[in-house]
Amino acid sequence: MTALAGRVALVTGASRGIGAAVADAFGAAGATVIRVARTLEDRSRDGRLDIRADLTDAAQVAGMSERVRAEAGVPDIVVHNAGGFLLKRLADTTPAEFDQQVRINLRAAFLVSRELLPSMAALGGGTYVSVGSVADHVGFPENAAYAAGKYGLRGLHETLVAEYRGSGVQLTLVSPGPTDTGIWDPFDPDHRPGFPARSAMLRPSDVADAILFVATRPPSVQVDWLRLGPI
Repeated sequence: MTALAGRVALVTGASRGIGAAVADAFGAAGATVIRVARTLEDRSRDGRLDIRADLTDAAQVAGMSERVRAEAGVPDIVVHNAGGFLLKRLADTTPAEFDQQVRINLRAAFLVSRELLPSMAALGGGTYVSVGSVADHVGFPENAAYAAGKYGLRGLHETLVAEYRGSGVQLTLVSPGPTDTGIWDPFDPDHRPGFPARSAMLRPSDVADAILFVATRPPSVQVDWLRLGPI
């Protein structure tokens, strides 16, 4: 029997990159996988449910949650991976760009957790993983807007750990270092001073393996924070 057989796992930002790798890893481990992203088409097949939703929109998050409960029940596992990325110095970052980074990296996390965590706690268990970044603990140049959202995500996570302690829900923040996904395409780190080459970055499957590890811990184990980086 596979590690997640019989369990329902919801993964946001699951159309590409880390989210897609997590969805694939969970499916291979036997879970029924619900993928959520604003670029997906609504469909259900082969033990996988895809839901299109903009997670910065409260009404769409509520609709997504209602559909999940109706079609699959309350998820046993939630991996909130949806996010955005921006590299710009403070003076070059517009207020609109700052607001967008906070919406996708923090507001979306708040809305998703608000919809799903109370139901998970009411059933007495589950695993809730928030995917942060090395930039949720360390400040880097050109990260003013991005880090604001990711530091906020860490604050939200730590508050939820305290608020849901004793509920049976395991909450973990996974903070990967640079990972070779499409978010780097506009920035060309291979030719950008001070950045690692893409060949030296983590692979999405590396992060997915770590999240699968978290999701398969016994109910008595709480992994508060897991930080990953390339060697």
